[in-house]
Amino acid sequence: MSRSAPYDRETALDAAMKLFWEKGFHATSLKDLEAALQMKPGSIYAAFTSKEHLYMLALERYFEKSRAMFRNQIVRAASPLDALADHFRAYARLAPNDKSRKACMLTKTMVDTRTTDPAIAAATRNYLSAMHNEFRAAFSAAQTAGELADSADPNRLAHRFQANVTALRLALHQGMGAEDFTQLAEDMALEIEGLRVTATS
Repeated sequence: MSRSAPYDRETALDAAMKLFWEKGFHATSLKDLEAALQMKPGSIYAAFTSKEHLYMLALERYFEKSRAMFRNQIVRAASPLDALADHFRAYARLAPNDKSRKACMLTKTMVDTRTTDPAIAAATRNYLSAMHNEFRAAFSAAQTAGELADSADPNRLAHRFQANVTALRLALHQGMGAEDFTQLAEDMALEIEGLRVTATS
């Protein structure tokens, strides 16, 4: 009897991430995983131990990709504040089939598992906290660069920024009209730009 073709771990994790992001932890069945990963149940458990462990790996993958994307935005931008403002505008430029038009996987996971799966919920809180730290670091960099007033609080600004990102992603997920969504993203971007310290003569 011939053996199954060896799986590619990176491909399998990407497929699991997309499936779990779409359906959530509880609504994803083993049959769903078999189809998405193109693996038999025994192979899935041999490779990933359990559905929960596979979900944790997929969640970690989502976080790492999200953090890397944000860091790249910071590096490419003319200034930290420009990067933070453009982060909002970038959502309005997403193609109709872009997977980032869905609600954040971390947010969805917190809602889905907060009272049912403590380990997954705890990991999610840690990832959300880590993203908050990324945002805070960007505001701190803007302050160091002289873009923000010395009196500004990067931690407080990061909390508001993260809340706005969550709201914006939810609006996309719910199908807000393109014109209204673009205006919402622009309002959030302008709020960031409004923090900029203007040079005085």
